Amino acid sequence: MAKCNKVLRLKKRIYENKSVRRAKNRELKTLNFGSIREPGKLFRDPFAGKWAWWALLGILIVTASIRYGLLDVPLERDEGEYAYAAQLILSGIPPYVELYNMKLPGMYAAYAAIMTIFGQTHRGIHLGLLVVNLATIIMIFLLIRRFINSFAAIVSSASYAVLSLSQSVHGIFANAEHFVILSALTGLVLMLKAMEENKHWILFLSGLALGTGFLMKQHGAAFVAFGGVCIIIGQFQKGGFDLRRLGKHFVLFMLGSIIPYGITCLILLYADVFQKFWLWTVSYAMAYTTRVPVEYAWTNLMDRAGSIIGSAPLLWVLSGLGIIALSWDRKLRSRLLLIILFILFSFASICPGFYFRPHYFVLILPCAALLIGLAASFLAEKIPKSCTVSAKFGVPALIVAICLAVSIYQQRLFLFQMTPAEACRATYGYNPFPESLEIARYIQEHTDKDKRVAVIGSEPQIYFYSKRRSASGYIYMYPLMEDHKFALQMQTEMISEIESVKPEYLIYVNISYSWLRRPDSHKLLFKWLQGYLSQNYKLVGLVELLKEKSIFHWAPDVKWPPESHLWITILKREIESAFSQ
Repeated sequence: MAKCNKVLRLKKRIYENKSVRRAKNRELKTLNFGSIREPGKLFRDPFAGKWAWWALLGILIVTASIRYGLLDVPLERDEGEYAYAAQLILSGIPPYVELYNMKLPGMYAAYAAIMTIFGQTHRGIHLGLLVVNLATIIMIFLLIRRFINSFAAIVSSASYAVLSLSQSVHGIFANAEHFVILSALTGLVLMLKAMEENKHWILFLSGLALGTGFLMKQHGAAFVAFGGVCIIIGQFQKGGFDLRRLGKHFVLFMLGSIIPYGITCLILLYADVFQKFWLWTVSYAMAYTTRVPVEYAWTNLMDRAGSIIGSAPLLWVLSGLGIIALSWDRKLRSRLLLIILFILFSFASICPGFYFRPHYFVLILPCAALLIGLAASFLAEKIPKSCTVSAKFGVPALIVAICLAVSIYQQRLFLFQMTPAEACRATYGYNPFPESLEIARYIQEHTDKDKRVAVIGSEPQIYFYSKRRSASGYIYMYPLMEDHKFALQMQTEMISEIESVKPEYLIYVNISYSWLRRPDSHKLLFKWLQGYLSQNYKLVGLVELLKEKSIFHWAPDVKWPPESHLWITILKREIESAFSQ
Protein backbone atom coordinates (compact mmCIF):
# COMPACT_ATOMS: atom_id res chain seq x y z
CA MET A 1 0.00 0.00 0.00
CA ALA A 2 2.83 2.38 0.92
CA LYS A 3 4.54 1.57 -2.36
CA CYS A 4 1.34 2.33 -4.27
CA ASN A 5 1.01 5.72 -2.55
CA LYS A 6 4.62 6.49 -3.32
CA VAL A 7 4.10 5.65 -7.00
CA LEU A 8 0.95 7.81 -7.11
CA ARG A 9 2.77 10.77 -5.55
CA LEU A 10 5.61 10.37 -8.05
CA LYS A 11 3.16 10.29 -10.99
CA LYS A 12 1.39 13.37 -9.62
CA ARG A 13 4.69 15.25 -9.36
CA ILE A 14 5.62 14.28 -12.92
CA TYR A 15 2.20 15.42 -14.14
CA GLU A 16 2.52 18.76 -12.31
CA ASN A 17 6.00 19.32 -13.77
CA LYS A 18 4.65 18.63 -17.25
CA SER A 19 1.81 21.10 -16.66
CA VAL A 20 4.28 23.76 -15.58
CA ARG A 21 6.39 23.13 -18.67
CA ARG A 22 3.33 23.32 -20.91
CA ALA A 23 2.35 26.62 -19.33
CA LYS A 24 5.84 27.98 -19.85
CA ASN A 25 5.83 26.80 -23.45
CA ARG A 26 2.50 28.52 -24.05
CA GLU A 27 3.94 31.72 -22.61
CA LEU A 28 6.99 31.42 -24.83
CA LYS A 29 4.78 31.13 -27.90
CA THR A 30 4.01 34.81 -27.49
CA LEU A 31 6.93 36.69 -29.05
CA ASN A 32 8.55 37.75 -25.80
CA PHE A 33 10.16 41.21 -25.74
CA GLY A 34 11.01 41.12 -22.06
CA SER A 35 7.77 40.55 -20.16
CA ILE A 36 5.85 43.06 -22.25
CA ARG A 37 2.65 41.36 -21.16
CA GLU A 38 3.05 43.07 -17.81
CA PRO A 39 4.04 46.71 -18.49
CA GLY A 40 4.54 47.46 -14.82
CA LYS A 41 6.94 44.58 -14.30
CA LEU A 42 10.02 46.41 -15.61
CA PHE A 43 9.57 49.40 -13.28
CA ARG A 44 6.99 49.88 -10.57
CA ASP A 45 3.95 51.56 -12.05
CA PRO A 46 1.61 53.41 -9.69
CA PHE A 47 -0.11 55.07 -12.70
CA ALA A 48 -1.37 51.86 -14.28
CA GLY A 49 -5.01 52.76 -13.62
CA LYS A 50 -7.25 55.62 -14.63
CA TRP A 51 -4.78 58.31 -13.55
CA ALA A 52 -2.66 57.63 -16.64
CA TRP A 53 -5.62 58.27 -18.92
CA TRP A 54 -6.52 61.50 -17.11
CA ALA A 55 -2.91 62.65 -17.50
CA LEU A 56 -3.02 61.80 -21.21
CA LEU A 57 -6.26 63.76 -21.59
CA GLY A 58 -4.60 66.79 -19.95
CA ILE A 59 -1.67 66.56 -22.38
CA LEU A 60 -4.04 66.43 -25.35
CA ILE A 61 -6.04 69.44 -24.15
CA VAL A 62 -2.93 71.59 -23.57
CA THR A 63 -1.46 70.58 -26.94
CA ALA A 64 -4.69 71.37 -28.76
CA SER A 65 -5.01 74.77 -27.09
CA ILE A 66 -1.48 75.78 -28.13
CA ARG A 67 -1.86 74.56 -31.70
CA TYR A 68 -5.29 76.15 -32.05
CA GLY A 69 -3.77 79.64 -31.99
CA LEU A 70 -1.65 78.85 -35.04
CA LEU A 71 -4.24 77.13 -37.24
CA ASP A 72 -4.34 80.14 -39.61
CA VAL A 73 -0.63 80.02 -40.43
CA PRO A 74 -0.23 80.26 -44.25
CA LEU A 75 0.67 77.13 -46.16
CA GLU A 76 4.30 76.57 -47.03
CA ARG A 77 5.13 75.15 -50.47
CA ASP A 78 5.09 71.42 -49.59
CA GLU A 79 1.71 71.90 -47.98
CA GLY A 80 0.65 73.82 -51.07
CA GLU A 81 1.68 70.89 -53.26
CA TYR A 82 -0.26 68.37 -51.16
CA ALA A 83 -3.31 70.62 -51.02
CA TYR A 84 -3.30 71.34 -54.76
CA ALA A 85 -2.87 67.63 -55.57
CA ALA A 86 -5.76 66.79 -53.21
CA GLN A 87 -7.86 69.46 -54.90
CA LEU A 88 -7.19 67.81 -58.25
CA ILE A 89 -8.05 64.37 -56.85
CA LEU A 90 -11.35 65.69 -55.48
CA SER A 91 -12.03 67.05 -58.98
CA GLY A 92 -11.43 63.61 -60.48
CA ILE A 93 -7.87 64.22 -61.78
CA PRO A 94 -5.32 61.54 -60.70
CA PRO A 95 -1.85 62.46 -59.39
CA TYR A 96 0.96 62.91 -61.95
CA VAL A 97 -1.45 63.99 -64.71
CA GLU A 98 -1.29 67.75 -64.05
CA LEU A 99 1.23 67.72 -61.19
CA TYR A 100 4.72 66.20 -61.34
CA ASN A 101 6.72 65.42 -58.21
CA MET A 102 8.84 62.63 -56.76
CA LYS A 103 6.69 62.24 -53.63
CA LEU A 104 4.47 59.19 -53.31
CA PRO A 105 0.72 59.92 -53.46
CA GLY A 106 -0.22 58.89 -49.92
CA MET A 107 -0.07 62.48 -48.73
CA TYR A 108 -2.30 63.60 -51.57
CA ALA A 109 -4.94 61.11 -50.44
CA ALA A 110 -4.50 62.12 -46.79
CA TYR A 111 -4.97 65.81 -47.65
CA ALA A 112 -8.02 64.94 -49.76
CA ALA A 113 -9.54 63.22 -46.72
CA ILE A 114 -8.71 66.17 -44.45
CA MET A 115 -10.10 68.70 -46.91
CA THR A 116 -13.28 66.68 -47.31
CA ILE A 117 -13.83 66.78 -43.54
CA PHE A 118 -12.50 70.22 -42.60
CA GLY A 119 -12.81 72.18 -45.83
CA GLN A 120 -10.47 73.36 -48.59
CA THR A 121 -8.71 76.07 -46.59
CA HIS A 122 -5.32 76.39 -44.93
CA ARG A 123 -7.09 76.50 -41.57
CA GLY A 124 -8.88 73.24 -42.34
CA ILE A 125 -5.58 71.59 -43.30
CA HIS A 126 -3.93 72.64 -40.04
CA LEU A 127 -6.97 71.45 -38.12
CA GLY A 128 -6.36 68.08 -39.76
CA LEU A 129 -2.73 68.25 -38.62
CA LEU A 130 -3.95 68.95 -35.09
CA VAL A 131 -5.98 65.72 -35.18
CA VAL A 132 -2.99 63.79 -36.57
CA ASN A 133 -0.71 65.19 -33.87
CA LEU A 134 -3.12 64.26 -31.08
CA ALA A 135 -3.49 60.76 -32.53
CA THR A 136 0.31 60.43 -32.61
CA ILE A 137 0.55 61.43 -28.94
CA ILE A 138 -2.01 58.73 -28.10
CA MET A 139 -0.04 56.13 -30.07
CA ILE A 140 3.16 57.05 -28.26
CA PHE A 141 1.31 56.61 -24.97
CA LEU A 142 0.01 53.17 -25.99
CA LEU A 143 3.40 52.05 -27.30
CA ILE A 144 5.46 53.13 -24.29
CA ARG A 145 2.80 51.90 -21.85
CA ARG A 146 3.03 48.40 -23.32
CA PHE A 147 6.79 48.54 -23.64
CA ILE A 148 7.79 50.10 -20.28
CA ASN A 149 5.05 51.43 -17.98
CA SER A 150 2.37 54.11 -17.69
CA PHE A 151 4.62 56.62 -15.95
CA ALA A 152 7.13 56.53 -18.82
CA ALA A 153 4.24 56.67 -21.29
CA ILE A 154 2.91 59.90 -19.76
CA VAL A 155 6.36 61.48 -19.79
CA SER A 156 7.03 60.38 -23.38
CA SER A 157 3.66 61.65 -24.61
CA ALA A 158 4.16 65.08 -23.04
CA SER A 159 7.72 65.26 -24.40
CA TYR A 160 6.62 64.45 -27.93
CA ALA A 161 3.81 67.00 -27.70
CA VAL A 162 6.30 69.77 -26.90
CA LEU A 163 9.06 68.62 -29.27
CA SER A 164 6.66 68.33 -32.20
CA LEU A 165 5.51 71.93 -31.65
CA SER A 166 9.00 73.25 -32.15
CA GLN A 167 9.70 75.87 -34.79
CA SER A 168 13.05 74.15 -35.40
CA VAL A 169 11.31 71.10 -36.92
CA HIS A 170 8.52 73.16 -38.58
CA GLY A 171 6.15 71.34 -36.28
CA ILE A 172 3.06 73.47 -36.89
CA PHE A 173 3.12 72.81 -40.64
CA ALA A 174 1.39 69.71 -42.05
CA ASN A 175 4.45 68.07 -43.58
CA ALA A 176 4.49 64.41 -44.56
CA GLU A 177 6.63 63.35 -41.60
CA HIS A 178 3.72 63.83 -39.17
CA PHE A 179 1.67 61.35 -41.20
CA VAL A 180 4.56 58.89 -41.62
CA ILE A 181 5.20 58.74 -37.89
CA LEU A 182 1.52 58.26 -37.03
CA SER A 183 1.34 55.29 -39.42
CA ALA A 184 4.64 53.88 -38.13
CA LEU A 185 3.65 54.10 -34.45
CA THR A 186 0.25 52.57 -35.19
CA GLY A 187 2.02 49.69 -36.90
CA LEU A 188 4.38 49.16 -33.97
CA VAL A 189 1.54 49.22 -31.42
CA LEU A 190 -0.27 46.58 -33.47
CA MET A 191 2.90 44.52 -33.70
CA LEU A 192 3.33 44.50 -29.92
CA LYS A 193 -0.30 43.49 -29.55
CA ALA A 194 0.19 40.64 -32.02
CA MET A 195 3.24 39.44 -30.13
CA GLU A 196 1.58 39.67 -26.72
CA GLU A 197 -1.63 37.92 -27.72
CA ASN A 198 -0.15 35.54 -30.32
CA LYS A 199 -2.66 36.77 -32.92
CA HIS A 200 -0.87 36.36 -36.23
CA TRP A 201 -3.47 38.22 -38.29
CA ILE A 202 -2.67 41.42 -36.38
CA LEU A 203 0.80 41.25 -37.93
CA PHE A 204 -0.95 41.79 -41.26
CA LEU A 205 -2.61 44.95 -39.88
CA SER A 206 0.76 46.08 -38.52
CA GLY A 207 2.31 45.72 -41.97
CA LEU A 208 -0.65 47.56 -43.49
CA ALA A 209 -0.08 50.54 -41.17
CA LEU A 210 3.68 50.62 -41.74
CA GLY A 211 3.18 50.26 -45.51
CA THR A 212 0.81 53.23 -45.40
CA GLY A 213 3.60 55.22 -43.75
CA PHE A 214 5.87 54.41 -46.69
CA LEU A 215 3.13 55.55 -49.08
CA MET A 216 3.09 58.91 -47.30
CA LYS A 217 6.81 59.37 -47.98
CA GLN A 218 9.66 57.10 -49.03
CA HIS A 219 11.39 57.73 -45.70
CA GLY A 220 8.80 55.46 -44.08
CA ALA A 221 10.61 52.44 -45.57
CA ALA A 222 12.96 52.54 -42.58
CA PHE A 223 10.09 51.73 -40.22
CA VAL A 224 8.86 48.90 -42.45
CA ALA A 225 12.36 47.44 -42.24
CA PHE A 226 12.34 47.87 -38.45
CA GLY A 227 9.06 45.97 -38.25
CA GLY A 228 10.56 43.07 -40.20
CA VAL A 229 13.59 42.98 -37.89
CA CYS A 230 11.28 42.95 -34.85
CA ILE A 231 9.62 39.77 -36.12
CA ILE A 232 13.00 38.04 -36.52
CA ILE A 233 14.20 39.15 -33.07
CA GLY A 234 10.94 38.04 -31.50
CA GLN A 235 11.41 34.58 -33.01
CA PHE A 236 14.89 34.24 -31.50
CA GLN A 237 13.77 35.55 -28.09
CA LYS A 238 11.26 32.74 -27.83
CA GLY A 239 14.13 30.43 -26.96
CA GLY A 240 14.30 28.68 -30.32
CA PHE A 241 14.07 29.19 -34.06
CA ASP A 242 11.04 27.90 -35.90
CA LEU A 243 11.60 28.64 -39.59
CA ARG A 244 8.05 27.69 -40.51
CA ARG A 245 6.48 30.02 -37.96
CA LEU A 246 8.92 32.81 -38.86
CA GLY A 247 8.02 32.44 -42.52
CA LYS A 248 4.30 32.62 -41.73
CA HIS A 249 4.70 35.74 -39.60
CA PHE A 250 6.97 37.38 -42.14
CA VAL A 251 4.67 36.67 -45.09
CA LEU A 252 1.67 38.11 -43.23
CA PHE A 253 3.61 41.22 -42.26
CA MET A 254 5.15 41.81 -45.70
CA LEU A 255 1.84 41.18 -47.45
CA GLY A 256 0.25 43.93 -45.35
CA SER A 257 3.14 46.34 -45.94
CA ILE A 258 3.11 45.83 -49.73
CA ILE A 259 -0.63 46.18 -50.26
CA PRO A 260 -0.87 50.04 -49.98
CA TYR A 261 1.85 50.56 -52.58
CA GLY A 262 0.59 47.73 -54.76
CA ILE A 263 -2.98 49.04 -54.84
CA THR A 264 -1.64 52.53 -55.65
CA CYS A 265 0.34 51.17 -58.60
CA LEU A 266 -2.75 49.37 -59.93
CA ILE A 267 -4.89 52.52 -59.61
CA LEU A 268 -2.30 54.63 -61.44
CA LEU A 269 -1.89 51.93 -64.08
CA TYR A 270 -5.64 51.96 -64.65
CA ALA A 271 -5.56 55.78 -64.85
CA ASP A 272 -2.80 55.50 -67.51
CA VAL A 273 -0.29 57.58 -65.53
CA PHE A 274 1.96 54.80 -64.22
CA GLN A 275 4.81 55.76 -66.54
CA LYS A 276 4.87 59.34 -65.19
CA PHE A 277 4.53 58.02 -61.65
CA TRP A 278 7.54 55.71 -62.10
CA LEU A 279 9.63 58.41 -63.78
CA TRP A 280 9.14 60.85 -60.92
CA THR A 281 9.00 58.61 -57.84
CA VAL A 282 11.73 56.15 -58.89
CA SER A 283 13.95 57.39 -61.73
CA TYR A 284 14.09 61.07 -60.78
CA ALA A 285 13.97 60.28 -57.04
CA MET A 286 17.11 58.15 -57.37
CA ALA A 287 18.89 60.98 -59.19
CA TYR A 288 17.75 63.44 -56.51
CA THR A 289 19.01 61.37 -53.57
CA THR A 290 22.50 61.03 -55.04
CA ARG A 291 23.16 64.74 -55.55
CA VAL A 292 24.70 65.52 -52.12
CA PRO A 293 28.24 64.11 -51.72
CA VAL A 294 28.72 61.80 -48.72
CA GLU A 295 31.47 64.03 -47.32
CA TYR A 296 28.91 66.80 -46.75
CA ALA A 297 26.53 64.58 -44.80
CA TRP A 298 28.04 65.13 -41.34
CA THR A 299 28.25 68.90 -41.80
CA ASN A 300 24.64 69.09 -42.97
CA LEU A 301 23.50 66.97 -40.04
CA MET A 302 25.35 68.99 -37.41
CA ASP A 303 24.18 72.32 -38.84
CA ARG A 304 20.56 71.24 -38.53
CA ALA A 305 20.82 69.25 -35.30
CA GLY A 306 22.36 72.19 -33.44
CA SER A 307 19.30 74.40 -33.91
CA ILE A 308 16.92 71.56 -33.04
CA ILE A 309 18.72 70.71 -29.80
CA GLY A 310 18.99 74.41 -28.97
CA SER A 311 15.21 74.83 -29.18
CA ALA A 312 14.66 72.43 -26.24
CA PRO A 313 18.09 71.72 -24.68
CA LEU A 314 16.81 70.39 -21.35
CA LEU A 315 14.59 67.81 -23.02
CA TRP A 316 17.46 66.63 -25.20
CA VAL A 317 19.65 66.35 -22.09
CA LEU A 318 16.99 64.09 -20.60
CA SER A 319 16.99 61.98 -23.75
CA GLY A 320 20.76 61.64 -23.34
CA LEU A 321 20.15 60.44 -19.78
CA GLY A 322 17.82 57.85 -21.30
CA ILE A 323 20.72 56.50 -23.34
CA ILE A 324 22.77 56.24 -20.15
CA ALA A 325 19.90 54.39 -18.49
CA LEU A 326 19.96 51.87 -21.33
CA SER A 327 23.57 50.98 -20.62
CA TRP A 328 23.41 51.04 -16.80
CA ASP A 329 20.09 49.55 -15.80
CA ARG A 330 19.98 45.74 -15.83
CA LYS A 331 16.19 45.76 -16.03
CA LEU A 332 16.40 47.29 -19.49
CA ARG A 333 18.53 44.51 -20.97
CA SER A 334 15.50 42.66 -22.33
CA ARG A 335 14.58 45.81 -24.28
CA LEU A 336 18.10 46.99 -25.07
CA LEU A 337 18.42 45.52 -28.57
CA LEU A 338 15.00 46.69 -29.74
CA ILE A 339 15.42 50.21 -28.38
CA ILE A 340 18.85 50.53 -30.00
CA LEU A 341 17.43 49.29 -33.30
CA PHE A 342 14.50 51.69 -33.02
CA ILE A 343 16.99 54.54 -32.57
CA LEU A 344 19.09 53.40 -35.54
CA PHE A 345 16.15 52.89 -37.90
CA SER A 346 14.61 56.21 -36.83
CA PHE A 347 17.90 57.92 -37.63
CA ALA A 348 18.10 56.08 -40.96
CA SER A 349 14.68 57.51 -41.87
CA ILE A 350 16.06 61.07 -41.95
CA CYS A 351 19.18 60.21 -43.97
CA PRO A 352 18.03 59.65 -47.59
CA GLY A 353 19.91 62.10 -49.77
CA PHE A 354 21.73 63.60 -46.73
CA TYR A 355 19.58 66.74 -46.98
CA PHE A 356 18.50 66.72 -43.31
CA ARG A 357 15.74 69.25 -43.78
CA PRO A 358 14.17 70.53 -40.53
CA HIS A 359 10.88 68.67 -40.88
CA TYR A 360 12.72 65.36 -41.45
CA PHE A 361 13.60 65.40 -37.75
CA VAL A 362 9.95 64.89 -36.79
CA LEU A 363 10.71 61.24 -37.60
CA ILE A 364 13.15 60.90 -34.68
CA LEU A 365 11.04 62.75 -32.09
CA PRO A 366 9.22 59.58 -30.89
CA CYS A 367 12.64 58.05 -30.31
CA ALA A 368 13.70 61.07 -28.25
CA ALA A 369 10.40 60.93 -26.33
CA LEU A 370 10.98 57.24 -25.55
CA LEU A 371 14.43 58.01 -24.14
CA ILE A 372 13.01 60.81 -21.99
CA GLY A 373 10.42 58.38 -20.62
CA LEU A 374 13.18 55.88 -19.87
CA ALA A 375 15.18 58.58 -18.10
CA ALA A 376 12.22 59.50 -15.90
CA SER A 377 11.59 55.85 -14.93
CA PHE A 378 15.31 55.35 -14.32
CA LEU A 379 15.40 58.35 -11.97
CA ALA A 380 12.36 57.02 -10.11
CA GLU A 381 14.07 53.67 -9.58
CA LYS A 382 17.24 55.31 -8.22
CA ILE A 383 15.36 57.16 -5.49
CA PRO A 384 15.71 55.20 -2.20
CA LYS A 385 12.99 52.63 -1.52
CA SER A 386 12.39 54.19 1.87
CA CYS A 387 10.79 57.20 0.17
CA THR A 388 7.06 57.31 -0.44
CA VAL A 389 5.60 56.51 -3.85
CA SER A 390 4.72 60.19 -4.26
CA ALA A 391 8.34 61.18 -3.71
CA LYS A 392 9.78 58.44 -5.93
CA PHE A 393 7.69 59.45 -8.92
CA GLY A 394 6.97 63.05 -7.98
CA VAL A 395 10.61 64.14 -8.13
CA PRO A 396 11.31 62.88 -11.69
CA ALA A 397 7.86 64.11 -12.77
CA LEU A 398 8.72 67.57 -11.43
CA ILE A 399 12.08 67.53 -13.26
CA VAL A 400 10.38 66.62 -16.54
CA ALA A 401 7.66 69.26 -15.99
CA ILE A 402 10.32 71.94 -15.46
CA CYS A 403 12.14 70.90 -18.64
CA LEU A 404 8.89 70.99 -20.60
CA ALA A 405 7.93 74.38 -19.19
CA VAL A 406 11.35 75.87 -19.96
CA SER A 407 11.18 74.54 -23.54
CA ILE A 408 7.77 76.11 -24.07
CA TYR A 409 8.93 79.38 -22.46
CA GLN A 410 11.91 79.52 -24.84
CA GLN A 411 9.47 79.51 -27.76
CA ARG A 412 6.83 81.77 -26.19
CA LEU A 413 7.17 84.42 -28.91
CA PHE A 414 6.58 81.91 -31.67
CA LEU A 415 3.84 79.91 -29.96
CA PHE A 416 1.84 82.64 -28.23
CA GLN A 417 2.72 86.17 -29.34
CA MET A 418 3.30 86.11 -33.09
CA THR A 419 0.44 86.28 -35.54
CA PRO A 420 0.16 83.29 -37.91
CA ALA A 421 1.71 85.34 -40.74
CA GLU A 422 4.58 86.46 -38.48
CA ALA A 423 5.16 82.87 -37.34
CA CYS A 424 5.38 81.80 -40.98
CA ARG A 425 7.83 84.59 -41.83
CA ALA A 426 9.94 83.82 -38.73
CA THR A 427 10.18 80.18 -39.82
CA TYR A 428 10.66 80.50 -43.58
CA GLY A 429 12.19 83.94 -44.02
CA TYR A 430 11.41 85.70 -47.30
CA ASN A 431 9.56 82.85 -48.91
CA PRO A 432 6.32 84.38 -50.26
CA PHE A 433 3.89 82.20 -48.31
CA PRO A 434 1.84 84.98 -46.65
CA GLU A 435 1.82 86.93 -49.93
CA SER A 436 0.39 83.94 -51.80
CA LEU A 437 -3.00 84.48 -50.16
CA GLU A 438 -3.41 87.98 -51.62
CA ILE A 439 -2.05 86.98 -55.03
CA ALA A 440 -4.45 84.04 -55.20
CA ARG A 441 -7.35 86.27 -54.16
CA TYR A 442 -6.60 88.60 -57.09
CA ILE A 443 -6.36 85.68 -59.54
CA GLN A 444 -9.62 84.21 -58.28
CA GLU A 445 -11.45 87.53 -58.63
CA HIS A 446 -10.20 88.17 -62.16
CA THR A 447 -10.55 84.74 -63.80
CA ASP A 448 -13.30 82.23 -64.48
CA LYS A 449 -13.10 78.83 -62.79
CA ASP A 450 -12.09 77.01 -65.97
CA LYS A 451 -9.14 79.33 -66.74
CA ARG A 452 -5.56 78.16 -66.29
CA VAL A 453 -2.68 80.04 -64.69
CA ALA A 454 1.06 79.45 -64.58
CA VAL A 455 3.35 80.12 -61.64
CA ILE A 456 6.94 80.43 -62.84
CA GLY A 457 8.42 79.60 -59.46
CA SER A 458 7.93 76.96 -56.78
CA GLU A 459 4.74 78.23 -55.16
CA PRO A 460 1.99 75.59 -55.67
CA GLN A 461 -0.01 77.04 -52.79
CA ILE A 462 -1.16 79.79 -55.19
CA TYR A 463 -2.97 77.19 -57.30
CA PHE A 464 -4.69 75.81 -54.20
CA TYR A 465 -5.76 79.18 -52.80
CA SER A 466 -7.03 80.47 -56.15
CA LYS A 467 -8.73 77.14 -57.04
CA ARG A 468 -7.26 77.45 -60.53
CA ARG A 469 -5.43 74.66 -62.35
CA SER A 470 -1.85 74.98 -63.48
CA ALA A 471 -0.97 75.34 -67.14
CA SER A 472 1.93 72.92 -66.57
CA GLY A 473 2.54 69.88 -64.42
CA TYR A 474 5.82 71.47 -63.29
CA ILE A 475 4.75 73.17 -60.08
CA TYR A 476 8.33 73.27 -58.76
CA MET A 477 11.30 74.87 -60.51
CA TYR A 478 13.87 72.96 -58.43
CA PRO A 479 14.08 69.84 -60.63
CA LEU A 480 14.58 72.06 -63.68
CA MET A 481 17.56 73.82 -62.05
CA GLU A 482 19.36 70.71 -60.76
CA ASP A 483 22.31 68.94 -62.35
CA HIS A 484 20.85 65.68 -63.66
CA LYS A 485 20.04 64.15 -67.04
CA PHE A 486 16.34 65.03 -66.88
CA ALA A 487 16.71 68.80 -66.31
CA LEU A 488 16.83 70.03 -69.93
CA GLN A 489 14.05 67.66 -70.94
CA MET A 490 11.92 69.02 -68.09
CA GLN A 491 12.47 72.64 -69.14
CA THR A 492 11.53 71.81 -72.72
CA GLU A 493 8.39 70.01 -71.62
CA MET A 494 7.32 72.86 -69.34
CA ILE A 495 7.75 75.40 -72.16
CA SER A 496 5.69 73.23 -74.49
CA GLU A 497 2.87 72.82 -71.96
CA ILE A 498 2.60 76.56 -71.23
CA GLU A 499 2.66 77.52 -74.90
CA SER A 500 -0.03 74.94 -75.62
CA VAL A 501 -2.37 75.99 -72.79
CA LYS A 502 -1.81 79.79 -73.09
CA PRO A 503 -2.62 80.59 -69.43
CA GLU A 504 -4.66 83.74 -68.85
CA TYR A 505 -2.42 84.82 -65.95
CA LEU A 506 1.25 84.16 -65.34
CA ILE A 507 2.98 84.76 -62.00
CA TYR A 508 6.76 85.13 -62.08
CA VAL A 509 8.57 84.74 -58.75
CA ASN A 510 11.91 86.56 -58.55
CA ILE A 511 12.96 85.07 -55.21
CA SER A 512 15.99 82.77 -55.02
CA TYR A 513 14.33 80.39 -52.52
CA SER A 514 11.74 79.61 -55.16
CA TRP A 515 14.37 78.51 -57.68
CA LEU A 516 17.66 77.45 -56.04
CA ARG A 517 19.34 78.22 -59.33
CA ARG A 518 22.88 76.87 -59.73
CA PRO A 519 25.78 78.12 -61.90
CA ASP A 520 25.43 74.99 -64.05
CA SER A 521 21.64 75.19 -64.40
CA HIS A 522 20.32 75.09 -67.96
CA LYS A 523 19.32 78.57 -69.16
CA LEU A 524 16.78 77.55 -71.80
CA LEU A 525 13.77 78.42 -69.63
CA PHE A 526 15.01 81.94 -68.88
CA LYS A 527 15.83 82.71 -72.52
CA TRP A 528 12.40 81.52 -73.60
CA LEU A 529 10.64 83.40 -70.79
CA GLN A 530 12.12 86.75 -71.75
CA GLY A 531 10.72 86.67 -75.25
CA TYR A 532 7.45 84.92 -74.38
CA LEU A 533 6.45 87.47 -71.73
CA SER A 534 7.30 90.52 -73.84
CA GLN A 535 5.20 89.22 -76.74
CA ASN A 536 2.15 87.91 -74.91
CA TYR A 537 1.70 89.39 -71.42
CA LYS A 538 1.08 92.71 -69.71
CA LEU A 539 2.06 93.61 -66.15
CA VAL A 540 -1.00 93.98 -63.89
CA GLY A 541 0.49 93.40 -60.45
CA LEU A 542 3.71 93.70 -58.51
CA VAL A 543 4.50 92.42 -55.02
CA GLU A 544 7.61 93.76 -53.29
CA LEU A 545 8.92 91.85 -50.28
CA LEU A 546 10.50 94.32 -47.89
CA LYS A 547 11.92 93.90 -44.40
CA GLU A 548 9.05 95.67 -42.67
CA LYS A 549 6.18 94.36 -44.80
CA SER A 550 5.24 93.41 -48.33
CA ILE A 551 3.77 96.05 -50.65
CA PHE A 552 1.19 95.16 -53.31
CA HIS A 553 0.77 97.26 -56.47
CA TRP A 554 -2.21 96.47 -58.69
CA ALA A 555 -3.31 97.90 -62.02
CA PRO A 556 -3.94 100.67 -62.87
CA ASP A 557 -1.45 101.79 -60.20
CA VAL A 558 1.10 99.08 -60.80
CA LYS A 559 4.70 100.34 -60.81
CA TRP A 560 7.93 99.26 -62.47
CA PRO A 561 10.78 98.74 -61.69
CA PRO A 562 10.56 97.40 -58.11
CA GLU A 563 12.64 98.87 -55.29
CA SER A 564 13.19 95.51 -53.60
CA HIS A 565 15.38 92.76 -55.06
CA LEU A 566 12.68 90.28 -53.96
CA TRP A 567 9.56 90.63 -56.04
CA ILE A 568 6.71 88.83 -57.77
CA THR A 569 4.99 89.98 -60.96
CA ILE A 570 1.43 89.12 -61.96
CA LEU A 571 0.94 89.27 -65.73
CA LYS A 572 -2.20 89.01 -67.86
CA ARG A 573 -2.21 87.55 -71.35
CA GLU A 574 -2.44 90.34 -73.94
CA ILE A 575 -0.67 90.91 -77.22
CA GLU A 576 1.46 93.84 -76.11
CA SER A 577 4.64 94.50 -74.17
CA ALA A 578 4.61 93.24 -70.62
CA PHE A 579 6.49 96.28 -69.34
CA SER A 580 5.28 98.90 -71.74
CA GLN A 581 4.26 101.17 -68.91
